[in-house]
Amino acid sequence: MKIISILILVVCFLITLALGAQNQELVNFNYLVAQGEFQMSTLLGIAFGSGFTIGWLICGMLYLKARFSRNRLNKKVVKQQKELDQLRAEPVKE
Repeated sequence: MKIISILILVVCFLITLALGAQNQELVNFNYLVAQGEFQMSTLLGIAFGSGFTIGWLICGMLYLKARFSRNRLNKKVVKQQKELDQLRAEPVKE
């Protein structure tokens, strides 16, 4: 699985480099508080990098949430298993 994720990362990086090499013209970029002229490759790199970073952060947070939930549920299962074993060991009261 690690090999696939590294391969995807390398392919995305190569695509970014290819797009950057083809787009060297200046564009006027208006953002919230000002505007400026940037190279198209710079804007593409910033957009790609920020999207990639935000995506990894969101996936990382969801992964951690699932992992914490799994650990909590495993502790609950162990506790219930001990209780069940204890109840099975006791003689039946009539």
